[in-house]
Amino acid sequence: MCGIVGYIGTKKAAPILIDGLLKLEYRGYDSAGISTIENNCLSLLKDKGRVKNILNLSNFDTLSGTIGIAHTRWATHGKPSKENSHPHFDNSSTFSVVHNGIIENYNELKNFLIDNGYSFVSQTDTEVIPNLIHYYYSSTANKDFLQSVKMACSDLHGSFAIEVICKDFPDNIIVAKKDSPLVIGKGEHENYIASDIPAVLKYTKNFYFLQDNEFALLSENSITFFDNNLNEISKDIKTIDWDENSADKNGYEDYMLKEIYEQPDSIRKTINSRLLDNGTFDFTDLNISKNYLSSINKIYIVACGTAMHAGLSVKNTIEKLCKINTEVDIASEFRYRSPLIDKNTLCIFVSQSGETADTLAALKLCKEHSAKTIAITNVLGSSITREADYSILTYAGPEIAVASTKAYTAQVTLLSMLATYFADVLNRCDKDIVIDLRHDIVSLPAKLEQTLNSCNSIKDFALRVYNEHDIFFLGRGIDYSIALEGSLKLKEISYIHSDAYAAGELKHGPIALIEDNTTVITILTDSNLVKKSISNTQEVITRGAKTLIITNQSLPNYGFDTIITIPEISEYISPVLAIVPLQLLSYFISKEKGLDVDKPRNLAKSVTVE
Repeated sequence: MCGIVGYIGTKKAAPILIDGLLKLEYRGYDSAGISTIENNCLSLLKDKGRVKNILNLSNFDTLSGTIGIAHTRWATHGKPSKENSHPHFDNSSTFSVVHNGIIENYNELKNFLIDNGYSFVSQTDTEVIPNLIHYYYSSTANKDFLQSVKMACSDLHGSFAIEVICKDFPDNIIVAKKDSPLVIGKGEHENYIASDIPAVLKYTKNFYFLQDNEFALLSENSITFFDNNLNEISKDIKTIDWDENSADKNGYEDYMLKEIYEQPDSIRKTINSRLLDNGTFDFTDLNISKNYLSSINKIYIVACGTAMHAGLSVKNTIEKLCKINTEVDIASEFRYRSPLIDKNTLCIFVSQSGETADTLAALKLCKEHSAKTIAITNVLGSSITREADYSILTYAGPEIAVASTKAYTAQVTLLSMLATYFADVLNRCDKDIVIDLRHDIVSLPAKLEQTLNSCNSIKDFALRVYNEHDIFFLGRGIDYSIALEGSLKLKEISYIHSDAYAAGELKHGPIALIEDNTTVITILTDSNLVKKSISNTQEVITRGAKTLIITNQSLPNYGFDTIITIPEISEYISPVLAIVPLQLLSYFISKEKGLDVDKPRNLAKSVTVE
C-alpha cells in the first residue's frame, strides 16, 4: 500500500519523483504529492486523485531543486483529500515527511503535541511525525537533524517507512523504517529511495535494504547507515537483475495482459534457477537433511490471497509424495488460532512482494516456537527473506498489475519443484511418479505457450457473461484450488460477485442459487475426479445454467456451452495451465465493462498493514 520515492543528486528532483510515482501506481492510492527544497525553503505540491494531477499544477515547472521526496497515499486515517495527502509539514515548515504504515499511538502523540502548542491541519496519523521531529529539534541546542528523527521514531508505535527533508539541511535526506518496505538505490553522484524497486529501476540496479529500526543519511555522494542507537553500521549492496523494460507495457494495452503472456518466460526462469543437468531440482542450499524431514510432523504453508491459493494447489502434492500432513493457512488468521508449532514443524511462507504484513507476523510467531522457516518470494532482499531461515526466489520479474498472474504460476511451479525435492530425499513414494512430475514441470513453459494460443473462445464467452451479477466456479481436489483462484481474479478486476465451491458440496446448499441462465465454470483436470465433477455440472445444466469447462481431458458432448481444452499434464501441476483461461476471462470481462484492469478499486498490490 502507498508508494514512496526520493531523490538527491545533481538533476531536477521533481520529474524523477513523478516518474517514480507513476511506476508505483499499481500499489493502489487515492492521492499524491511531492516536496522539494527550493532556495533553502520547502516546496509542497499535492492533491487527491492521480499522480498526473500534480503535473497539472501551475508551479510544477518552476521546481528546480535537486532534492525531494514523494508519495502516493492509500487512505487509512482520514478521507482522501488534499489536506490528508502526503507530504506533511511541521507547523514551522522546517520539516517535510512522507510515511507508509500506521502509527498506532498517534492520538496520544497528537494530544501531547497539542499540549505543547502544535496544531494540525489533517486527519492523518502521519502529521504527528514532522511535528514530533520539530519538537525534539527545537529542544536541542545543536539542532541535530538525525538525532531529532531518531528520537521521534522512538516514540512511534506501529509500522513506518519515512523520508524526511529539512530546509536547514538542504543537502540531506534521512530515512528510517520499521515493518514497512524501503529500498535505497545507489547511483553516480545521486541516490534514490523507494518503497518498491520498480520505481527507480530505470536509474539503478544497485540497492541497499534497511533492517527494522535502522536509519540512513543520504547526500549526493554518500549513504551512511546507522542502527537504532545511531552507531554507524555497514551494509552490503545487492544488484537486482531485473530488466527495466519489464516494468513497462512493451506494446500491451495493460500490464495484466502483458504479465499473463509473460508466464512461459517467468516459469522457464524459475525452473532453470534450480534445474540440474540430470533433470532434478537442487535445493541443497536449504540444508534440509533426510533426518530432519523424517522428523517433521507437519508442514504449514502460510500466505494471503492468491499466494494462499498457490499453497492450496500444492498441498495434495506434498502429502501424496512426501506423506507429511500439510496445512494451508490464511496468514491473517494464523496467529489468532494458537497453531500447534514446535521444532518438528516446517513453516513455508509465500508472498510475491515479501512485505505482506500478515505473513511476516505469522513468520515471526513460528520462529518464536523454534520451527524452521522457508520464505518463497519474488523480491530479493525483501523483509520476508531477511526474517526466514531460508529463502527461495521465484523469477517472475516485476509484477505491476494489482491482480497477480505470473507470480501465482511461478509460486505453484516453485512449490511443486520443492515437493519433488522433498520426495527424493524422503523416498516415501513410487519414484516413477516423482520422475514423471519433474518431466511435466520442465515441460510447463512450452505447454503454457500452447495454452495461451488456444484461448480464443474465452473472449467470446466473456462477451456473453460480462453483465452477469453472479458467477460460480466448481472443482474437486486440486481443481477446487483453481476454482478459488479463478473466482478471486474475477472479483478483483470485474467486480462481479463470484464464489468457488468444491463440486461435491454443490448439493449441500449452493445449488439453491442456480437458476435459469446462471453462469457456472467447472475445472476438470484431475482424471480421478472428472466423472464426479461432470455429474455435478450436469446438475446445474438441468437447472438452466450456461457452462464453461476448462479441461485437459477428451470429453464427449455433455451439453456444455463452451469447452476450453488445455494441454494434458499431471494433475499435480495442472493449476499452472488451467488458471490461464480464467485469468484471460477476468481480463476480457473487465475490459468489456470499461474498468481499470491494472488498478482495481479499493485494492493495493503490496498490503503492508494488518
